[in-house]
Amino acid sequence: MSSQTSTLHLFEGFGVELEYMIVDARTLQVSPITDKLIYDEVGAYVSDVEFGEIAWSNELVLHVVELKTQLPAPSLAGLHLKFQEHVRKINGKLRKYNACLLPTGAHPLMDPYTETKLWPHEHNAVYEAYNRIFDCRGHGWANLQSTHLNLPFGNDDEFGKLHAAIRMVLPLIPALSASSPILDGKVSGYQDTRLEVYRHNQDKVPSVAGKVIPEAVFSKQDYEQHILQRIYHDIAAHDPEGILQEEFLNSRGAIARFVRDAIEIRLIDIQECPLADLAILQAVVAVIKALVAEHWVPLSELKQWNEDTLSALLLQVIKNGQQAVLTDQNFTRCFGFQGGENATVGELWKHLVAQTLPSDAQEEISEALNIILTKGNLSSRLLDALGQNPSEASIIQVYRQLSQCLESGDLFLPK
Repeated sequence: MSSQTSTLHLFEGFGVELEYMIVDARTLQVSPITDKLIYDEVGAYVSDVEFGEIAWSNELVLHVVELKTQLPAPSLAGLHLKFQEHVRKINGKLRKYNACLLPTGAHPLMDPYTETKLWPHEHNAVYEAYNRIFDCRGHGWANLQSTHLNLPFGNDDEFGKLHAAIRMVLPLIPALSASSPILDGKVSGYQDTRLEVYRHNQDKVPSVAGKVIPEAVFSKQDYEQHILQRIYHDIAAHDPEGILQEEFLNSRGAIARFVRDAIEIRLIDIQECPLADLAILQAVVAVIKALVAEHWVPLSELKQWNEDTLSALLLQVIKNGQQAVLTDQNFTRCFGFQGGENATVGELWKHLVAQTLPSDAQEEISEALNIILTKGNLSSRLLDALGQNPSEASIIQVYRQLSQCLESGDLFLPK
């Protein structure tokens, strides 16, 4: 999301970024041609191509392209249609390479150690620094596609409220958004394998990602002191040129971007089509709004939650998705939910969507959320289609269906 020119207050703008793989349309092998895609459009190897409301940009690796709002959108309503238009535009340009876009949080068959090619053009120094320190060939670098949501804040007080609310919602999000159940051609045992590898990809400097759930800090001064300065200090020995001494180095599941007065939520797996992505984002925003408005409990109570406790729940949800059991009644009370001792995160989300999704939400958004809450997140639906021991041929067949869902804008339903 580009910087806005005037101050936006809470929920006055929304920055959305969607990352997709480029693959061979027949074999689904990754195709490292993002630079060719961009060159064909503008005649230069640049990092961003702007089309008014939507832009395309490169990522760390050459087989991933990102679609993003050029400026904060005033509403999430209808945004999926604009992204869908650009998905089709890109697919049209990729046909001459016998390639297409493929969704989901991780490629199920990619070997990142032999197939990774880093972006070699603009901003290459940053990517080379990451590669030198962390070796970007692993799954946690080269094979993960996500949806990012940027939410603005207008001042320090708004930052504190927004950060308090987002921290509470983060552990619950993968129950809706997990889309990466397969890695290296095998069922991983995790609903959100992308997050499982992501949280380990910078173990060499543990403070960079922390516990994924950010620490309980609620002012810019405290955030810079307790999070950013610690990261900059710890990376310095590995980064003598100081290339990575920037906010983007922070790899928590939500990061403060003070350069543009926004918090960026980063732990959402990309879905099978923009409609599914925007449905999840609307559900997440509705809950964050309710928490900020103290709909169930005071913000002062939310600020008491420790990142260790929230991270433990996140790990359960990464593994079990909507079936993760909520054992802490104090946590569920923060969402006005009385679900009993064995209530699941899926049941909590049904409660939250019923309570918070605006009554005037678009019908297709409500229908998409209904599929996710009744048929399961995309990981669950993929496992329903593939079983626990799928062959490479069946994986290719099902994921080819996902590429068709992306082109058509439809949610995936196992046949």
